[in-house]
Amino acid sequence: MGAGATSGLLGDQKAVEAGEGKERFQKQRQVLLFFVLLGIAQAGSEPRHYSVAEEMESGSFVANLLKDLGLEVDVLAPRGPRVVSKGKKVLLHFDRQTGDLLLNEKLDREELCGPTEPCVLPFQVLLENPLEFFQAELWIKDINDHSPVFLDKEIILKISESIIPGTAFLIERAQDLDVERNSLQNYTITPNSYFHVLTRSRRDGKKYPELVLDKTLDREEQPELSLTVTALDGGSPPRSGTVQIHILVLDINDNAPEFTQSLYEVQVLENSPVNSVIVTVSASDLDTGNFGTISYAFFHVSEEIRKTFQLNPITGDIQLVKYLNFEAINTYEVDVEAKDGGGLSGKSTVIIQVVDVNDNPPELTLSSITSPIPENSPDTVAAVFSISDLDSGDNGRMICSIENDLPFVLKSSVENFYTLLSQGALDRESRAQYNITITVSDLGTPRLKTQHNITVMVSDVNDNAPAFTQTSYTLFVRENNSPALHIGSVSATDTDAGANAQVTYSLLPPHDPHLPLASLVSINADNGQLFALRTLDYEALQALEFRVGATDRGSPALSSQALVRVLVLDANDNAPFVLYPLQNGSAPCTELVPRAAEPGYLVSKVVAVDGDSGQNAWLSYQLLRATEPGLFGVWAHNGEVRTARLLSERDAAKHRLVVLVKDNGEPPLSASVTLHVLLVDGFSQPYLPLPEAAADPAQADPLTVYLVIALASVSSLFLFSVLAFIAVRLCRRGRATSLSGCSVPEGHVPGHLVDVRGTGTLSHSYQYEVCLTGGSGTSEFKFLKPILPNGLVQDTEQN
Repeated sequence: MGAGATSGLLGDQKAVEAGEGKERFQKQRQVLLFFVLLGIAQAGSEPRHYSVAEEMESGSFVANLLKDLGLEVDVLAPRGPRVVSKGKKVLLHFDRQTGDLLLNEKLDREELCGPTEPCVLPFQVLLENPLEFFQAELWIKDINDHSPVFLDKEIILKISESIIPGTAFLIERAQDLDVERNSLQNYTITPNSYFHVLTRSRRDGKKYPELVLDKTLDREEQPELSLTVTALDGGSPPRSGTVQIHILVLDINDNAPEFTQSLYEVQVLENSPVNSVIVTVSASDLDTGNFGTISYAFFHVSEEIRKTFQLNPITGDIQLVKYLNFEAINTYEVDVEAKDGGGLSGKSTVIIQVVDVNDNPPELTLSSITSPIPENSPDTVAAVFSISDLDSGDNGRMICSIENDLPFVLKSSVENFYTLLSQGALDRESRAQYNITITVSDLGTPRLKTQHNITVMVSDVNDNAPAFTQTSYTLFVRENNSPALHIGSVSATDTDAGANAQVTYSLLPPHDPHLPLASLVSINADNGQLFALRTLDYEALQALEFRVGATDRGSPALSSQALVRVLVLDANDNAPFVLYPLQNGSAPCTELVPRAAEPGYLVSKVVAVDGDSGQNAWLSYQLLRATEPGLFGVWAHNGEVRTARLLSERDAAKHRLVVLVKDNGEPPLSASVTLHVLLVDGFSQPYLPLPEAAADPAQADPLTVYLVIALASVSSLFLFSVLAFIAVRLCRRGRATSLSGCSVPEGHVPGHLVDVRGTGTLSHSYQYEVCLTGGSGTSEFKFLKPILPNGLVQDTEQN
């Protein structure tokens, strides 16, 4: 590139720089012209004044500027008005539509102007078309939005109690950001008798407080004070701020120690342990420091007090150093001195009263006791005793009691003497001994008691008759007993004691005077054992009834009775007795049997009785021997002799049969009888064998008499059997034993036995026709045929 080109480029660069500089100059000139015009406008016109209270909300109305600007609403917008002020913040806003001047934000006077008053904010309204300036000022009015504030929340002042009244003390002032009337105006203090406050002003108008002493301080009376100073502004309503003034009164030694009580009275239990604190004396000194330090000491006390008590010089505790004895000394008077560090002292007296402790239980002293006491004797003195207690007061007051469930009562006689009495009649049989616990309790706390046991025995009185264990006794004894056999016992008890309970047994006279009771039975008087004195025979005496008595040995003696029934049990001591045929040594009776007799033909009937009863009287029959076995048979239960088969011509004409009659006793007894049977061809003429020897005609009459007696006996026995059978049935239905003494054995009767019950086999009512022959020199009879009653026929058919 050449030099010309280079110079051409430089020329162009310079031309560009010259153009840019010209533009900057024009802008600077316009700005300068604006401020010149603004200054001219400000210098040539008086600014308008507008006011607004601080803290107004954003958008609040300040003023309408149309009138001041001389414009109408319709020409306002084209003019392009706007507010211009110093600073970066735009505090005001101009409404082009209405011409209203509005706040753009909330204004704080203290922030904008601080303490300066008045607070003025200048601003201009600029109209652009054509350019015109309107100068104005906004005066911000203060409101009371700040309270006076003390920088310190608490102020501490130390003032000696020796300071005289009228002395002033400066304290820090309060600060208030508001101005003029809303600023701090004066100070006040809480009412008190020691200080008041003055409000002072500095040259700059700031007000500060001054605390003035009105009354001499007394640290002992009030060692410190707390006062409140209040700063008030002049707003409406006024605002305030407070500060606490804490005044410490400094001490001087102007007070001697003083006890809280000039006289201490204390009660101490006599059983208080050693080293226990019984009382604490306390003195106070209104001074402080060494002047208020107090020490305690005994003052003019006896050696006994120094041995009994110990005083702590710092705490004032009075302690026991040995045990107290209420009985030896019950009151102590102790003087105590309190001295401070400055040498001043005070005195107090301690009265120590020893209190009796309930440490002694009551004592019971028994004067007399009565034991045993007779039963059925009310209000009998059982014991006399006295009670005592070594303690005093309630500890020595006593109450005496016994159990509530005892028939005894305590009665007080003279002081502390009591009598134990039986309450109502006692019954030895229900209780023979009473263990009575007498409890003596004092009224102390805790209560102490003493218990004393007394045993009272109740002596017996014969007030209970002997009582048999049963009202009636039934005894059984088998006949043929040995004499003096023990057959049973009766027993009676007596709830009394001693001789009153010793029972003696005896036989009472029977109701039947003809009964030889004394020869039949005896009783052991000591134990009630009964004995049969002689051998009893059931057939002669089946039952014996008598009464026994039991008598005690009291005075008067009491007795009771019981019924005794002795039932004699039958023994098999009677062999069967054959009533027919008679075995009297005369000519034997011959039974005639026709040879044409059918099998089962009744040849004869053996009639026997047994004097025993029950199974001992059950008889059975059997054919012991026969001339021709198998021809005749004997029914086992009734003794009937019948043919066993048809008779033939080859059978012998004469037959001899031996029939055995046996009872059911143990061992069984028996009897035998011999029958003679003659087989004949018919009964057209009586056929009787000739006697082998002539009989004595004089014997006919006794035979007839025997026969009549036998028939009468059989009839009587039959009637008695019927009555006995009815009685047995009634006894079984009533389940009671008949007083007649009959003993009916129960059980199944064997089929081959017949119960004759003492009546023999004639209990089955058989009747026979008897044929007597006369003139033959011998009176004989024979049974031709049995005549059966209708009832027996029916029973036979049923069997």
